[in-house]
Formats: sequence, C-alpha cells, structure tokens
Amino acid sequence: MVQNLLIISCVIFVSLLLVAEYRASVGLVSGYLKWLSKPAASLVFVLLALAGGALETSYGIWILAGLVLCMAGDIFLIPNAEKAFLAGMAAFALGHLAYIGAFLGTGPEISGLFLIGSAGMTAMAILALRWLWPTLAAFRAPVAAYSAIIAIMVATSFMASPGNSSAPNLTVIAGAIGFAVSDLAVAREKFVTQKFFNKLWGLPLYYGAQLLLASSV
Repeated sequence: MVQNLLIISCVIFVSLLLVAEYRASVGLVSGYLKWLSKPAASLVFVLLALAGGALETSYGIWILAGLVLCMAGDIFLIPNAEKAFLAGMAAFALGHLAYIGAFLGTGPEISGLFLIGSAGMTAMAILALRWLWPTLAAFRAPVAAYSAIIAIMVATSFMASPGNSSAPNLTVIAGAIGFAVSDLAVAREKFVTQKFFNKLWGLPLYYGAQLLLASSV
C-alpha cells in the first residue's frame, strides 16, 4: 500500500516537473515549480527503497546509496550552469558505481546474457560518443568517463540476482537499461539541441527506471 502511494506520488511530481519544463521551453517562469517537483520526485524513489527494506541487506544499502547520489545529481542539474552540470555528472557517476557495487555484491557469475549485455552496452557507448563527440568540447573527457561507467553499470545488471534467486533479475535489468537510455535525452538536451521533447520522454523514463531499481531491494 505504501509503495503504491509512493509510486503515484512520483507520477504526480514528474507530471508537475514536465509542466515546469514545458513552461520554461516557451519562455514562462517555472523555476519555483521545478525546484519543488524535481527534488520531490527524486525523494520518492529514495523513500520507496526505504519502504522496501533497503537498510536490511547489503544489496539494499548499495542501491539506496546510489539513489541518494542520483537525487543529489538531479538537484545539481536544476540550475543552468556548467559547474552545476559537472557536479551533477559526478553525483550520477558515483550513483552508478554504487549500483555496480550492489550488482557485484549478489555473487554474480559470468553468463551468456552478461556477455551479450556487455557487447551491446559497449556498442551503445561507442555510438553515443561518436554522435556527441563534435559538440562536447571541454566535456569530452568527463562524458567519455561517464559513458564507460554507465556501460559497466548496465552490463553488471545482467549478472545481478538480489534475494535468494540465482537467475538474472528482470526488474534490475530494465531499471539499468532505462537509466542508460534516459541519459541520451540529457546528453541531447545539453550538447545537441534544447527541446522540450528531450524532457518529455527522458524524465518519465529516468524516474521509471529509478523506481524499478528502488523496488528491487
């Protein structure tokens, strides 16, 4: 019951965030709404993990740490400033490292699925960098490092088996992939073209992915 209410709350806050982003895209004042809705939506996925018992297992603690770091990253990305964006990238990178710690802590074994996932994420990271490279300028090194970290995060998700299961966890895999794909919307917004469309699909996908990871504890 509590988990369902939290998920509904996240949907509401993300909807308000999209309203704020749309208002900003057409030149209307929306700062207050963005500062209210975005941290609130991010807080929800942290609370969802806590409600699911994140503090009771090592896996849950690692996931919770990642969620908190990602919440910090979300807040850093609210201002439109270069230093804030770099701080947000650093927070998200640390969040991904926490997720990697969670996935590797479940006693993973190398499997065919992991090898396929690794190959797919390597290809995705290379293609994304090739797409963004001409526009990155001083961000080339940070973005390349970040891309490598998120590729490893998704690859290790194919080995994660939290709880008593020995099989790959589809919730974890879907959350990891969703997170990675949502980052393409952030990259397109920052380095290619600023359009509300980037937020329209990227934000719901990002928050949905975080809710999946939070629910896996």
